[in-house]
Amino acid sequence: MKKNKIVIIGAGFAGLAAAATLAREGMDVTVIERHDIPGGRGRQFSAQGFTFDMGPSWYWMPDVIDGFFAEFGRKSSDYFELKRLDPSYRIYFGKDDYVEIPADVKQTVELFESIEPGAGFQLERFLDEAEVKYTVGIGEFANKPCLSFMEFAQLRLLRYLFSMHLLRSYRSHITRYFKSPRLHRMLEFPILFLGGTGRTTPALYSMMNYGDLKLGTWYPMGGMHELVKGMHQLAEEMGVRFQFGTEASGIETRDGKVVAVNTDQGRFEADYLIGAGDYHHVEQDLLPEADRMYSPSYWDKRVMSPSSIIFYMGVDKKLEGLPHHTLLFDADFEAHAAQIYENPTWPTEPALYVSATSQTDPSVAPEGQENLMVLIPVAAGLEDTPETRRHYQNLILDRLEAITGQSIRDHVVFCRSYAHKDFIHDYHAFKGNAYGLANTLMQTAMLKPRLKSRKLDNLYYAGQLTVPGPGVPPTILSGTIAAEQILQQCRS
Repeated sequence: MKKNKIVIIGAGFAGLAAAATLAREGMDVTVIERHDIPGGRGRQFSAQGFTFDMGPSWYWMPDVIDGFFAEFGRKSSDYFELKRLDPSYRIYFGKDDYVEIPADVKQTVELFESIEPGAGFQLERFLDEAEVKYTVGIGEFANKPCLSFMEFAQLRLLRYLFSMHLLRSYRSHITRYFKSPRLHRMLEFPILFLGGTGRTTPALYSMMNYGDLKLGTWYPMGGMHELVKGMHQLAEEMGVRFQFGTEASGIETRDGKVVAVNTDQGRFEADYLIGAGDYHHVEQDLLPEADRMYSPSYWDKRVMSPSSIIFYMGVDKKLEGLPHHTLLFDADFEAHAAQIYENPTWPTEPALYVSATSQTDPSVAPEGQENLMVLIPVAAGLEDTPETRRHYQNLILDRLEAITGQSIRDHVVFCRSYAHKDFIHDYHAFKGNAYGLANTLMQTAMLKPRLKSRKLDNLYYAGQLTVPGPGVPPTILSGTIAAEQILQQCRS
């Protein structure tokens, strides 16, 4: 097989996965990355002795990540130490009113039973059904490039389509099993970040509950960036070259093919190109207009997953009541969701997510101190102002102090905010989104932006705006799928 020159724009999870996969097969791979370190949204920064993961903080679906490393004869433990969290996370419904999700699923069954008689048995049934979705959805459907409906025309896959519940809403699905609004909220929280509510998200995504409650919540010691570092090291071991601090400025095309990528550091010739940065930016800003598949109106009609306003805070004392992962659902969850998806506006009383990795990992904060990452999911495309950020910083501190009954505000010694303008500046994120496209039925599989260009025979895309979707494991799969498509094309 010819040693083709492959250029990849973006060293996030998708770009790293694609690069390693292609280099393993002898391709000449160069990754162009505008930042000085790999990771994309999975970057990390340190300040005043505190270390913060900037983006993904939930290590779910470890089987997918383990499977990626296994393709190279490696294990994740060759690159980082993984620890299972117990409890997986805490959910507050009010002051002194919370539940903790145990690592042991039998204990979770007992927890559900204590909230609603009969719900323990129902949870076992629910998870058995979700396991089928997970096994088929991740093992089969999520590994498809989704370039043709014929990919799913195999009898064994068609047999599963009905059980995937694509036409049933997530809310209607869980109400078949549970009556308690508290249990509904506990099970629905992952889909808030998928880009919808229980009423708009297909029941297919109950497979996320299997990934959560059965496969567990994990943490790579040192932070989520340790996964990035491991993938980067693996790619270099395969022979990938990285051009950090290099911004792509345009894509040259000729006779229906990409021929080169222009950057602020020079020109990179390409036999194949993978756009593993923001899909919208690569297509609408870097490609000549005649070579774009989609119009501006197409993109404007896409339903986006949330953006986020995030605060990275260093606290000069240890805190009680905030384990590694904490969700504050003490406010009206439905009203917050409506202000994200139905009437996009800054939320009045939002749900909060708090990550305190220093509860697990002493290396990320000075001794006796705490690092907090506090995130509010908000609608994409909102106006992001300093006044808004100050308002939500105060709101967060008020809520945390009220729910935990301790002083925090006066002990914050470092604070950095991050919102729409930062997502746009750092990642060219379309509308300042944080999580890609919403996983609605009309934006699933073939209905997502295509992995392979229809206009240019050697241009592929990878990442959270194409198949299979947002999240660390899916974007790793996306990069692998794009790479495999190129390898197939090279062999033909």
